[in-house]
Amino acid sequence: MADFPEKEALYFLPLGGTGEIGMNLNLYGHDGAWLMVDLGVTFGDERVPGVDLVMPDPAFIEARRKDLVGLILTHAHEDHLGAVPYLWDRLGCPVYATAFTASLLRRKLEEVGLLGKVPIHEVNLSGSFSVGPFEIELVTLTHSIPEPNALIIKTPMGTVLHTGDWKLDPEPLLGDNFDEARLRRLADEDVLAMVCDSTNALVEGESGSESGVQQGLLRLISGLDQRVAVGCFASNVARLHSLGQVARKTGRRVALVGRSLHRMVEAAQETGYLLDFPNTVDEREIGYLPRSEVMLICTGSQGEARSALARIARKEHAHVKLEAGDAVVFSSRIIPGNEVSIFSLQNLLALDGVQVYTDDDHPIHVSGHPAREELTQMYHWVRPRIAIPVHGEPRMLQEHAQLARECQVPESIISANGDLIRLAPGPAEIVSQVPSGRLALDGQKVRPIDSEVLRSRVRMLHNGSAGVTLVIDEDGELLADPVISCHGLLDEEEQEANMEDVADYIERQIASLRKSERRNDAIVTETARVALRRSFKRLTGRKPVTQVHVIRLE
Repeated sequence: MADFPEKEALYFLPLGGTGEIGMNLNLYGHDGAWLMVDLGVTFGDERVPGVDLVMPDPAFIEARRKDLVGLILTHAHEDHLGAVPYLWDRLGCPVYATAFTASLLRRKLEEVGLLGKVPIHEVNLSGSFSVGPFEIELVTLTHSIPEPNALIIKTPMGTVLHTGDWKLDPEPLLGDNFDEARLRRLADEDVLAMVCDSTNALVEGESGSESGVQQGLLRLISGLDQRVAVGCFASNVARLHSLGQVARKTGRRVALVGRSLHRMVEAAQETGYLLDFPNTVDEREIGYLPRSEVMLICTGSQGEARSALARIARKEHAHVKLEAGDAVVFSSRIIPGNEVSIFSLQNLLALDGVQVYTDDDHPIHVSGHPAREELTQMYHWVRPRIAIPVHGEPRMLQEHAQLARECQVPESIISANGDLIRLAPGPAEIVSQVPSGRLALDGQKVRPIDSEVLRSRVRMLHNGSAGVTLVIDEDGELLADPVISCHGLLDEEEQEANMEDVADYIERQIASLRKSERRNDAIVTETARVALRRSFKRLTGRKPVTQVHVIRLE
């Protein structure tokens, strides 16, 4: 595909975050240049064992990095900036962000040794600036984190409003309110397209205000008389503010349990937020306080195995213990796909007599994304000619597009990652597909999620592994019995009963080879591998991942 089939045109290209929630990577193309908006991650699950983070594959724009004029971060959530530390080396472009987002990004870059190497340009709230052929204006919105911004992207081919994540919170409690006046003025500016958050397109009504959550938390925690732990997203700075206020009003001392919480509070206070947050108690000291005077704010509301809450529930945390009569408050929503891990965590707590509270029964969480009434309001203010739903699963995108049509938006495009959309000139349409995919942070290495390493790990997870070591002479004669090992297939007694038979079968198969074949390591290896796999298929019904070591002595 040519970079620009029609040079005098304006394109939108999602490479992550469309047809899914999280892992946002969006590109705008015009006049030979590309502008990137957000570069985020999502979290690994049971489909990719051992993988903590998953991120979009930027191969398309990496191949065109000389044309990439910049990356703008709409806000500081992980699904919008979390991939920058791992992928920036492939892009090499300047990064634009407001103060809070920049502060948090610097902390993340420092952890991977990139602090000072990534050119970060801080931009003011409601500020305007140019990036290549794109004129950018920020519009302040409300969300669950400070400084969420929509982008007005202006080009000679038309103006696009890219909303990022947002809601219309009349009482945000933290940071500025949404700039309704600027949004209303867009109706008179002939906005070509609105690229908009679809997370709650299936949810009727409004998303609710953080002020209501603070009151709900206060009512709940006021009635609890032992130790209280609250699980929430570390990045929900508005919730941290609410919890700080609740702790103060209920006479509790706050301890932050989870490194990301400390990092978030530090970044917020550095940029003028959470300045009235209570002084915290070190988690190592909470045991000296009466249980009724402690509030633990913990990571792990989604049941993540290595999070603070999960380690506490498994009694593996070095400093924090919960006992019967204590309470855990889940002040967050269940992200689809995390149900099993969250319910397992809650059941583990309940077995120890810990009281578990969720937003099923108490008003202790609201979404940071717009429900249908808020989406409708935004369309009435902006009045774009084209609606492009993003940040949502396919059914959310479809419902969002239908809502846009009901709001009299002339055109709607339902797309997927890799769809190249020409916004202008002419009717909006998908004109091509480009490669898109996923990368996994596997330990300290970023690799394709469909790499042989990860595929092999999944196979081992489901089918176990087996290995054999052969010591042979130059003619291929065995000099010792084959040594068999296996993992995840047989218990100790079964191994004792069967390994000799497996070794005998492998030995017979090698002996059946012609002498010239036994001199060929590749043939000997493949023969042993097939025999090993057949043996375990007969014994267990599984086809394990196999490994053969041939040691030839001359």
